[in-house]
Amino acid sequence: MLTKDTLDTLRGATVVDNDGDKIGTLDEIYLDDDTGQPEWAAVRTGLFGTGLSFVPLANAERDDDDLHVPFSKETVKDAPRVDADGQLSQAEEAELYGYYGMSYGDGRSDSGLPEGEDVIAEGSPAPVGHDVSGPTTDNAMTRSEEQLRVGTERHEAARVRLRKYVTTEQVTKTVPVQREHVRVEREPVTDANRDQAMSGPEISEEEHEVVLTEEEPVVEKRTVPKERVRLEKDTVTDEETVSEDVRKERIDVDDPSGRTNNS
Repeated sequence: MLTKDTLDTLRGATVVDNDGDKIGTLDEIYLDDDTGQPEWAAVRTGLFGTGLSFVPLANAERDDDDLHVPFSKETVKDAPRVDADGQLSQAEEAELYGYYGMSYGDGRSDSGLPEGEDVIAEGSPAPVGHDVSGPTTDNAMTRSEEQLRVGTERHEAARVRLRKYVTTEQVTKTVPVQREHVRVEREPVTDANRDQAMSGPEISEEEHEVVLTEEEPVVEKRTVPKERVRLEKDTVTDEETVSEDVRKERIDVDDPSGRTNNS
């Protein structure tokens, strides 16, 4: 936790943003009037340190001789310019808190509220209590509540790959084949074939040869491209229900007299 004594030793030290880049040098520290704890840092920026930017010390951390603040260099340099002159007015604090996206009640201290700015009617009791309108509030309370904001963020859910590999399967096909067979035919000698039958010697030995043929299956394999496969992404929209607890302030009236008119 940063304390006044801790920051006193850092005056003139380097102020670093949330990316580790140098913003400037620590020039002055502004304290919470109620707690005495550091609330604002005045940082000298620019090439010659002529600029003066205010940055809240909430969530700031010391790292050796550097002071780290949870804002970017550009955010701090572009902060509203205020002429603090040793104090921050209530309006100046409100403007700065709004610029840094912080609620004015998150850490405001009424540090240096100009004298006489809160005017209380003569004879009226001074209001008491702490509220977002100041450590000593006016006659009204501010009721606040948390609101649930739901968004989405994209992250990697899975990885899908195409992988090609080789498998072997047996293919059976039926193909017709032809074979030649010998058939012996006998025919009697007639007047029509007598000349062919008697053209040779009357008695002799002789031999005739017939060549038989047959078909057999022949297998040939060739590679044929069949299709192209790719991965494409489609976006589908579903609905998911999220639940979260939110806090709401309620205001009750404690009036034993029963004379309060709740309008």
